[in-house]
Amino acid sequence: MSEWWELFLGFFLANVFGYGGGPASIPLMYQEVVPNNGWLTSAEFTNVLALGNSLPGPIATKIASYVGYDVAGWIGVVIAIVATVAPSAIALILLLNLLQKYKQSPAVKGMTLLVQPVIAVMMLLVTWESSWESVQMIGILQFLGIAAVAFYFMQVRRIHPAFVIVGAFVYGGVFLS
Repeated sequence: MSEWWELFLGFFLANVFGYGGGPASIPLMYQEVVPNNGWLTSAEFTNVLALGNSLPGPIATKIASYVGYDVAGWIGVVIAIVATVAPSAIALILLLNLLQKYKQSPAVKGMTLLVQPVIAVMMLLVTWESSWESVQMIGILQFLGIAAVAFYFMQVRRIHPAFVIVGAFVYGGVFLS
């Protein structure tokens, strides 16, 4: 029962403080899932994030679904998704009229502009931590090679990131296991 509460609280807080949607809540989810509760390792979280990004729909609910199932089965999925969706739904219902009334306010515009760099730094920290762990696991040459090939396929050849991620999973499964 306390596991259910921890699951709910972890995802609820990550999404309450994750102003700006999925990208803002990912570092907060990482903090709850990896260091705070130890539900996944950093590498597992990175894999879930990569797989979730290749699927359609909001990333936060996909991460919550995976972790919820891993921690507490189907009831964990329900708990984690409700905890992920509830903050936005409650805020939307309660604050929609207030935001509409003050959307041209310089204070509201200023707050929105100030939050963006914070989100960028948080995403950079998660990227750095995940990258560092990958370098330690597979070595700098493999890491740089995979990054260069992924960059080439996505930027030069314009291949969809989902196919690049699947290719990286296959490469990892065949050559790095």
